[in-house]
Amino acid sequence: MSTATTSTRRGKAPAGERIADWTDGRLGIYGLAKSNMRKIFPDHWSFMLGEICLYTFIIVILTGVYLTLFFHPSMAEVTYEGSYAPMHGIRMTEAYASTLHISFDVRGGLLVRQIHHWAALIFVAGMGLHMMRVFFTGAFRKPREVNWLFGFLLLVLGCIAGFTGYSLPDDLLSGTGVRFMEGAILSVPIVGTYISFFLYGGQFPGVDVIPRFFSIHVLLVPGIMLGLLVAHLILVWVQKHTQFAGPGKTNNNVVGMPFLPVYVAKAGGFFFLVFGVIAVIAGTTSINPVWVLGPYRPDQVSTGAQPDWYMGFSEGAIRAMPAWEWNFWGHTINFGVFIPLVVVGILPALIALYPFFESWVTGDKREHHLADRPRNAPTRTAFGAAWLSAYVVLMIAGGNDLWATHFHLSINAITWFVRIGLFVIPVLTFIAVKRICLGLQRRDKDKVLHGRETGIIKRLPHGEFIEVHEPLPQGEMYRLTAHDQYQPLEAGPSVDENGVVRKQGALEKLRVRLSKDYFGDQSQIPKPTVREYEEITSGHGHH
Repeated sequence: MSTATTSTRRGKAPAGERIADWTDGRLGIYGLAKSNMRKIFPDHWSFMLGEICLYTFIIVILTGVYLTLFFHPSMAEVTYEGSYAPMHGIRMTEAYASTLHISFDVRGGLLVRQIHHWAALIFVAGMGLHMMRVFFTGAFRKPREVNWLFGFLLLVLGCIAGFTGYSLPDDLLSGTGVRFMEGAILSVPIVGTYISFFLYGGQFPGVDVIPRFFSIHVLLVPGIMLGLLVAHLILVWVQKHTQFAGPGKTNNNVVGMPFLPVYVAKAGGFFFLVFGVIAVIAGTTSINPVWVLGPYRPDQVSTGAQPDWYMGFSEGAIRAMPAWEWNFWGHTINFGVFIPLVVVGILPALIALYPFFESWVTGDKREHHLADRPRNAPTRTAFGAAWLSAYVVLMIAGGNDLWATHFHLSINAITWFVRIGLFVIPVLTFIAVKRICLGLQRRDKDKVLHGRETGIIKRLPHGEFIEVHEPLPQGEMYRLTAHDQYQPLEAGPSVDENGVVRKQGALEKLRVRLSKDYFGDQSQIPKPTVREYEEITSGHGHH
């Protein structure tokens, strides 16, 4: 008689089942999985932007671990004798020498470097597009304000990780960026010099900046980002995903596919697709060829030096600012650098705090699980477009030298264009986008009331030619009319119930004014009413 048969007759379960029972008795995995593995997720192409961010973050972590095995974050100088012959005999830091070693001597090192850099760029771009989708669809509203802040912090930390990362090779381009940061730090009144000496370990370039950037890049920032990412995903799971209005979709349900097996299978396939695309880009398109630029020297600056695109707006603000300085009390304040840094800090902060501002203006305390179409929130959409236009203007300023050389323009003309455009273009963008949104709202209203054009022309008995309109399906009509329309807030009574004059505070007046600007007659098109629809479809005044 076999041992397995004997164990079965004695009532012993198989080893795998016993391990599963032991684990479930202590962790409760079975009950947790049973209640969550069939969780429903909505299906829309824009939701893939968040998945791209997650997958590129994973790729960055995996490739970064591999690179840390060969990188030496030291500013000690050595004489290069590696396999890249054009650099033989040149003195450089160990950081730069190890980067050349990874690129030319480590098997797959250059490809991994390229994948790491491209994945980092795509991560920041994906985060920006993901937050734009959340902003323009109103997916930041209650109960997701905290998750919006988590996403914003992830974007900021991604930029910091990117800056510290491309500074590590200590090549001429990245060294120029580190020098740029030193000038920005020195512009901080009173404490700027102390911060600079602490960060660089003495006079620039010092001996500590690369090791410290390495610790920030591989330990501090990724650790914080990982914690924020886990918290972000937990909140998405608990609060459920937003969905666009449609047949069967309401504020109280979720229509989509289950987490297992459909969503997991699609997500797994999409991860390998993203990884494959990044690998193809990395294998065919070179980025940051440090061997061409050479090691960093404080007395040299590479021609056409540009930061990675997500940091370009900060350099653009400094390039556009006039060189103003004040000297008093023995201190020099360089407003030409300090004011742009304040502006660069304020612009992202406006977006980060916007959900709380809109909640205050509307006074809406309800939960929102249906995403808005951008056209149905004209003022919000116009604000977002204006912010993006300001970002683009600053990006133009950040590359003013390249614009001048490539398009044969005057760099002074570009600078003045940016200085004026930073105040004018966002205003014009706001006005134009708001009018476009209102026009699209009118078009949707006309489609609901009159139906869809069929292209069929009929002649009436009295000789008039008309086009036959086909009524919209009920699902399409619901999609076009499911959005909320807030009423502008009204100022409270000037006297209370006892006849005593009630003083209206400046904050209350501001809120009422903003509410009217958001939801007044000139800021939204009223949705078609049932009475309007019945009058038109009954044949009175309708072809």
